Amino acid sequence: MEIKLRYHLSVIACIFGLLLPAFNSNAQWWKKADEAEKERSKGMLLLTTEVQTEATVAINQMYNFHFPEAEREFNYLKIKYPEHPLPDFLLGLMQWWKIVPNTKNEVYDDRLIEYMDKSIEKAEKIYDDTENPEAAFFMAAAYAFKGRLHAERKHWTRATLAAKNALKYLEYSRNFADFSPELMFGDGLYNYYYFFIKQNFPLLRPVLWLFPKADKTQGIAQLEKVSYQAFYTRTEARYFLLQIYGMENMNEKAYGMAKYTSETFPDNPYFHRYYARAAYMNGNVEEASSLSKEILRRIEQHQVGYEGTSGRYASYILGYYALYVYRNHAEAANYFKQCMAFTKATDATDSGYYWASLLGLARISYQQQNYDQAVDYCKEVLEHAEKKSPQYTEAKKLLSESKKARRKKR
Repeated sequence: MEIKLRYHLSVIACIFGLLLPAFNSNAQWWKKADEAEKERSKGMLLLTTEVQTEATVAINQMYNFHFPEAEREFNYLKIKYPEHPLPDFLLGLMQWWKIVPNTKNEVYDDRLIEYMDKSIEKAEKIYDDTENPEAAFFMAAAYAFKGRLHAERKHWTRATLAAKNALKYLEYSRNFADFSPELMFGDGLYNYYYFFIKQNFPLLRPVLWLFPKADKTQGIAQLEKVSYQAFYTRTEARYFLLQIYGMENMNEKAYGMAKYTSETFPDNPYFHRYYARAAYMNGNVEEASSLSKEILRRIEQHQVGYEGTSGRYASYILGYYALYVYRNHAEAANYFKQCMAFTKATDATDSGYYWASLLGLARISYQQQNYDQAVDYCKEVLEHAEKKSPQYTEAKKLLSESKKARRKKR
């Protein structure tokens, strides 16, 4: 027994003897790896593998509307990197996503501005000391989000000043090529929305003279590249592309993007409702119905982020199918009335869904030969809908038909 023990010990000793030179030669391997990481990231926190790994989990939690979990991770980053603008920026971004389901909700405005101001303050200190392009990137991003909120609140002067600051620091950040996928996000938004504002907000056209010219087609292409090349801004790019594809009637692209984002973040109500809308626009009746019913179920269960705006989308889609596909007037009327209730609760009676629901109820009344009610519904559409909208045109035609039918009936 003793001989066997000595034999085994000698074998172990030989193995260690053979391996020790290798261990000694690589004893500082972690230091070399650390130096290589610093060289790769050029001292930029955003580009370090460790931070990207830590931030990815939290960012995904945020986009999936698991806010408490995301906030814990962001605050951990804040403790770990107290002087860096990244954690405050992410905490501010989280406030924005609390607003996204219903942008008329102003509850989170002050906290968003507060976090973005803290991020700018920390970035300015770094920038003043080192002219670090990473700091410029954060100032550009934080000012952009402030401008985004101010524009949503129609504070045009504040929005313009924030946008000019964002562009100033964006220009400086271009000196650092490794940020190019992230910087392209700002370029893409600018190139597209320059023309969007020019076409849709005539009163703001004079302000555009303060900014350089833009290229709308290039803007869409840039955002598409960001959506699969960038690390930090790819989901934000997808958020905007969903809206842009809808505005540009690019329905197939909208469907593909909406399906992907919703399946990636299944608890995100914004992506969920856009998926339902895109399925509806592409004529996918069963898919759009299933998605819409699930939205209404989650609203009933008070799931985070699911509220009247998503309910407005879902109930209208289901009402439309009940009326025009399944010919179920009672079910259609219930859904249209539910859509109108959601619309009123979210102060959005100027929306197309509200007018279309009224028009749906008018058609049901007409088909049931309740012409007085059909006339009333049509008049309400004509009173509130935009004169260039299809709902206005259809209501005007149906009003005339309802009046004629009423006269014949009498």
